Amino acid sequence: MSRFLSMTRFRPRLIDALAGYSRARLAGDLGAGLTVAVVALPLAMAFAIASGLPPQAGIFTAIVAGLLISLLGGSRVQIGGPAGAFIVIVYGIVEQYGVANLIIATALSGVLLFLMGLFRLGTLVRFIPIAVIIGFTNGIAVLIGLSQIKDFLGLSIARMPGDFFGIVGALWGHLHTLNPWALGVALVSLLVMVVWQHGMPALGPRAPFSGKLNTVPGSIVALVIATAVVGMFKLPVDTIGSRFGGIPAALPAPALPAFDWESARLLLMPAITLALLGAIESLLCARVADGLIGDRHDPNQELMAQGIANVVAPLLGGMPATGTIARTVTNVKSGASSPIAGIVHAGVLLAVVWVAAPLAASIPLATLAAILMFVAWNMGEWRAFAHLRQLTLPYRVTLLSVFLLTVVFDLTVAVQFGIVAACVTFIVRIARLSRVQDCKPAALAGYGDAVQVQRFHGALFFGTTTLTEALQAALPSRVLVLDFEPVIYLDSTGADGLTALAQACRGRGVHLLACGLQGQPLDMARRSGLHALLESGLEPDLPHAVAAAQALLQGHD
Repeated sequence: MSRFLSMTRFRPRLIDALAGYSRARLAGDLGAGLTVAVVALPLAMAFAIASGLPPQAGIFTAIVAGLLISLLGGSRVQIGGPAGAFIVIVYGIVEQYGVANLIIATALSGVLLFLMGLFRLGTLVRFIPIAVIIGFTNGIAVLIGLSQIKDFLGLSIARMPGDFFGIVGALWGHLHTLNPWALGVALVSLLVMVVWQHGMPALGPRAPFSGKLNTVPGSIVALVIATAVVGMFKLPVDTIGSRFGGIPAALPAPALPAFDWESARLLLMPAITLALLGAIESLLCARVADGLIGDRHDPNQELMAQGIANVVAPLLGGMPATGTIARTVTNVKSGASSPIAGIVHAGVLLAVVWVAAPLAASIPLATLAAILMFVAWNMGEWRAFAHLRQLTLPYRVTLLSVFLLTVVFDLTVAVQFGIVAACVTFIVRIARLSRVQDCKPAALAGYGDAVQVQRFHGALFFGTTTLTEALQAALPSRVLVLDFEPVIYLDSTGADGLTALAQACRGRGVHLLACGLQGQPLDMARRSGLHALLESGLEPDLPHAVAAAQALLQGHD
């Protein structure tokens, strides 16, 4: 029991981060928390609306999940909350199963995340190939941008479909309802954010907005300008107030949805998708943060914190949450040094809900659509497409397949296909690298076909059974020497193939000598019974095996 507890210890990074905490660090964390809260506010609302939920769902998630992830997580500076990667999945769940079942799916994903961390599976997420990650990230970015065209153009569509072809059809069929005022607000908002981030170098270094202004995020600037203009001139565009009736000025009371096992069964795959995507996003974000601050996060503790956050947040009106790269990078660059910054960020957002919730009713939805368009463009790894020619065919096929499947069909199908394709590619590559080399030394050259010395390279597993089958089909007449020293891996199928080869040698009266078994191959040989079968002919290395072969051959002479 003590060993199990030590393997699954629960130790938030906050405990270690507070050692030697000073006023200077507190001041940095307070400033960073305030800055991140300003960045998170418009994004949280935009992510919720794009997911088919009211805007307060995103804010409540940023508050509750952001607090728990900072309080209990395994990273010193990671900021948790709603993320753009979840938009497509959440919208699909809401469209197909309803909001009540979204709560159940999110809570189930939280349980899965906690179990992944509890049983120390955090490091396994790193084995997902980069081609799969880039493929579905770019696919999600395209879908986010596509889902925002409706509000960007001000189209009158009562309810957007959840599938790619349905979205395209609905947009095309309602182009005649385009609202030029909404389009103008969206374009101006997008222009403000682009200029605010990238500056206006053509006007010179002293021009307004030249260079990056990191003190205030461009999304807030665009939000304030657009809200003021729409309110001042009474422009006929949809706002949060006209569509959702505003935002509540307090967190809701905890509410448990009706639960039954039939719903849980149907929601298992969406929950697994949410959990896997949340794990990938949060741990990738934590790795980015490690590179910025020169630290190393605890992936298992991070997953447990993410799990708790995703169980609690939906019960308080929230949606799925994970680590967010943009807000985490903003946190680091603003001077954060501990999870206190994330806790402050959640507290500031809560204060905003209490004090300024009525002001949110005037925010135009076209501006939120522009913000998400900007986010979608920045989250995509578009340069990967330009560099595809430099990469191998399997990499290209995997990346493009995952991208197209994500956009056209479903993220779950895309990730499953991508992982399977990557596994098959890996198996084929390892199989091609594995080979048998004829290495008969000069000392045995005079015995002709009576003796063979074969050296295995690479891995002997289910993908390389033809190697042992080829040897079995062309056995020497008297002695076969097998050198396993370069072998790095042996699985049960490879051991079965070697067992069949040993039995074939025994049946034909061929002496089998083996050498070089070490590490994992030696352990597998012992567990599979192969070691006992080879024991009478085992030698420590190739020179000893060659000497034994000479003795056998001379004895027959």
